[in-house]
Amino acid sequence: MDKVQSYIQRNQKRFLDELLEWLTIPSISADSKYKGDVAKAAAFIADKLKTAGAENVEITPTAGHPVVYGEKILDPALPTVLVYGHYDVQPPDPLNLWESEPFVPVIKKTEIHPQGAIFARGSCDDKGQVYMHVKAFESMLANNALPCNIKFMIEGEEEVGSNNLGAYCRANKEKLTCDVILISDTSIIGNSTPSITTGLRGLSYVEVEVTGPNRDLHSGVYGGAVANPCNILCDMIASLHDENRHITIPGFYEDVEVVSEDERKEMNKAPFDLEDYEKNLGIKEILGEKGYTTLERVSIRPTLDVNGIWGGYTGEGAKTVLPAKASAKISMRLVPHQDPDKITQLFKYHFEKIAPPYVTVKVMEHHGGEPVVTPTDTPEYKAAHMAMEKTFGKAPIPKREGGSIPIVALFEKVLGVKSVLMGFGLDTDALHSPNEHFGLFNFYKGIETIPYFYSYYADLKK
Repeated sequence: MDKVQSYIQRNQKRFLDELLEWLTIPSISADSKYKGDVAKAAAFIADKLKTAGAENVEITPTAGHPVVYGEKILDPALPTVLVYGHYDVQPPDPLNLWESEPFVPVIKKTEIHPQGAIFARGSCDDKGQVYMHVKAFESMLANNALPCNIKFMIEGEEEVGSNNLGAYCRANKEKLTCDVILISDTSIIGNSTPSITTGLRGLSYVEVEVTGPNRDLHSGVYGGAVANPCNILCDMIASLHDENRHITIPGFYEDVEVVSEDERKEMNKAPFDLEDYEKNLGIKEILGEKGYTTLERVSIRPTLDVNGIWGGYTGEGAKTVLPAKASAKISMRLVPHQDPDKITQLFKYHFEKIAPPYVTVKVMEHHGGEPVVTPTDTPEYKAAHMAMEKTFGKAPIPKREGGSIPIVALFEKVLGVKSVLMGFGLDTDALHSPNEHFGLFNFYKGIETIPYFYSYYADLKK
């Protein structure tokens, strides 16, 4: 392991330069005009897997964007780890809020990242974290230190719901056979407080459209006499929460897991400074469901949020119209035992029911994913715990995370194996937002830690 760590130290600049090159490719899976760039990003990581020493590397087309696969099978008798990640990224909008070009990576020091951070779309979610695994694999293989079999499955549709990965997994079930799936698409509490994610919220994502008159109308001639779809949509959305920020959709909380008081107390022992939290976000006060702490609201409680809203004239200057239509995109984060399909149908029924007679409403389903809780008594969790304790010098804290990785539940159903969620980003790294970044400390710490995971896991599986 000393040779592995020495190799990592000697090659830090090269590792970083390669990642920066990958980050220049705008692999935006949600926008069809970037299809060529998504394919280019897939080809890039496939080439780097081959260079690192992976065999049987292939780029497999799907009904959407391709899946990249590679492997190194030393001995079928050894345990096998399947590394999962994604090379697609979120759209960078709104572009005017970026301090630098989203696909021209720059390194800047910040208060949280005094050693510097890479500012670029995908730097943390998930290209930077995927690349940690490729470089950790290279470092072990170059020093004959790999103690287990490794497989890579890197997809290009995670940011749009992984719609085609299930079919890929079912069609390649034998090839993907493994003992555990290792994922770095999550965060740690802080650079001095490591943590391992033990739970993820699920997701139900919908789009709604409210239609009023058969055309845009002059607001002076018709205002006050005809319903304005923008106003009505806002009223309908506002009614989805009560004064305690409780979601008002009937049956929404029916299957929500009740977390014990003891577990809630343990959860709230994690380091958290409300003042720093507010300062980092530039807000004066937090808002959330009554009766729960901030840490609980973003992990063990379901939510409903508007992710985008539009209608009418939004260009420069003024245009006085009553719009014919107004639309919004809405996501609901779900907790254990909530079924995304059931929640989507509950939302659809309720939203259509509360629509007043002077508009018509359409609800379109996008994608979803099941919530996940991972055990903490498995060899993979113990190996991750030992690896982080080794490199951080401090035992990691188990924590549930508010985000969603829809494919984790599917992996367990199709492949029959558990996942370990060992991420290295920070919640403050502006994932999905302008000025996304990933600390150099975090990038290199991941590359240093992953080899220890393989070593400890192989020992624990003997």
